[in-house]
Amino acid sequence: MIGSRASEREAAALLREAGLTASVLVRDLRDGRELGIDADRAFPLASVVKLPLALAVLLDADAGILALDERIALDPASRTPGPTGYCRFRHPTEAAVEDLLYQAMCVSDDTAADALFARCPPERVTARMRELGIADVTVRHAISELHATLASRLTPDEQPQALALAIRASTSGGGHLVPQLDVTNANAGTARALVDLLELIWGDRLSPTVAAELRGLLAENLLRHRLAPDLESDDARWHSKTGTFLHLRHEVGVLEHADGGRFAIAVLSESSVPAYRQPGAEQALGAAARVLHDELRATAPHPARRPATLAR
Repeated sequence: MIGSRASEREAAALLREAGLTASVLVRDLRDGRELGIDADRAFPLASVVKLPLALAVLLDADAGILALDERIALDPASRTPGPTGYCRFRHPTEAAVEDLLYQAMCVSDDTAADALFARCPPERVTARMRELGIADVTVRHAISELHATLASRLTPDEQPQALALAIRASTSGGGHLVPQLDVTNANAGTARALVDLLELIWGDRLSPTVAAELRGLLAENLLRHRLAPDLESDDARWHSKTGTFLHLRHEVGVLEHADGGRFAIAVLSESSVPAYRQPGAEQALGAAARVLHDELRATAPHPARRPATLAR
């Protein structure tokens, strides 16, 4: 890891002041230089798991194992709970695999993701990660498993208890009394492994069709409240996937600058504050990512480098 330790300390202080414990990594995809904070710590992935899921589905489609126009039946009686997309549908319907990919990636539709998991099970997604050399992203269960927690069974008035449980029930080594938050039992990954995955998607090892499709899905993500306000501008486009569950707040993606600069960014975090709505935490995550990004961009050796501060 190279660069200014001062910028890493500044980013860590921003996170700490917001009550966050986080793993952050920012990598310049042109030369591999990177800055980060605790980048090898594993976190439960929450909806970030939809990124390796989408890649595995697209790889299977590219190999002829499944078809993107295959239609899958969706029954509201067995839908996965959630606030978006097919999680809110009330009538039986069908959707093509390709449309389910859009729903899962761009509106974080949990029912759509679980329909894809039915065609490309967690163990297959993990196997695909290993084939690609990604050792520290492990997929163990569908999204529906997140809703099997004690916390999910509490009434709205009891939700502070759910957050308190999530915050206080962790054990050393990434364990947790809630299995879905235990990195040895949950879908889990590190910021470094997710940046490696993003670098693969923006590289030349994958089929051009697969890479382009996945980059397009990340570009169309509609959930842009976390890192995008600090990173995106008219001259810099943010491609990303978020993940949120109880006290977890994550986002991973690639920032593409108009001058050709590309930065892969992964932010995985957990909050010590027992509140669902934490605008200060969201702002701190974006600010920390930007501090590291700006340091790398300011010190880049590339002739086309622009000033570190993003245009507004």
